[in-house]
Amino acid sequence: MIVNDGLRIGVLGGVSAERHGTPVDLGGRRQRAVLALLVLGRGSVLSADRLIGVLWPDEPPPKPQPVLQAYVSHLRRILQPDLPARARTGLIVSRPAGYALQLPPDAVDAWRFERAVTDAAAALDGGDAGRARALAEEALGWWGGEPYADYPDAPWAQAERVRLLELHGVARETRMAARLGLEPPAGLVAELAELAEEAPLRERRWRMLALALYRADRQAEALAALRQARDTLRDEFGLDPGPALRKLEADILRHNLAPVAAPAPARRRVHGRDDELSRLRRAVADRRLVLL
Repeated sequence: MIVNDGLRIGVLGGVSAERHGTPVDLGGRRQRAVLALLVLGRGSVLSADRLIGVLWPDEPPPKPQPVLQAYVSHLRRILQPDLPARARTGLIVSRPAGYALQLPPDAVDAWRFERAVTDAAAALDGGDAGRARALAEEALGWWGGEPYADYPDAPWAQAERVRLLELHGVARETRMAARLGLEPPAGLVAELAELAEEAPLRERRWRMLALALYRADRQAEALAALRQARDTLRDEFGLDPGPALRKLEADILRHNLAPVAAPAPARRRVHGRDDELSRLRRAVADRRLVLL
């Protein structure tokens, strides 16, 4: 049985928890690490030997099993204080091989974040820029800092930290791609330039920057941005630009990109076709996001 009871677990930033909006003291560093490892397990059983090996990589105590059991017991009491001791078995579940954490998908910030990023990217691919922007902003709202920040050197957290940081980059890019289809491009150039400089290997950011410049009638600057991307990739990383970046440069040189129509000035609706035309314009503008 999956139990929630107003419980929220956080790993974006330090490992934390709250019940009904009230922060919970999770105890010492190793005890918090037990909870973090169970979150990483996503409901899978982690063996006691695995947990002990992570908690004490160099020299475990003489009897590590009882210590681990005590950590689990304390976490159960902290996270489910309203239940008697014998009933605190639905959250951190004991199995013959070890322990598993049973929580619904919305109970952990990293899980909510990942779902929102995935849904935002799907909305963008489907041409729904408004929904994509809203979901990307929701995802970024869950971001509380570097994942598992209180275990910066822990090998067990490294792969998940890298994965979540990559998703954070995707969320920022998805939000900007959606905004390119919804907002005047000139107002996005500074943010896109900052994004591209921050992570010069992410070609998508250079493409969005060049596209925003081109749509803002700054073709020479768009080509300069693409040259900067090419030079950075080659000089600093020994890489050639990818096909999407090369194609965008060729399209800009040939003026082969359809212009984005400016929003029509507000006017009084004369008849019912105005609403239909507005929907068609939005659909065309959203569809162009596929080019990104």
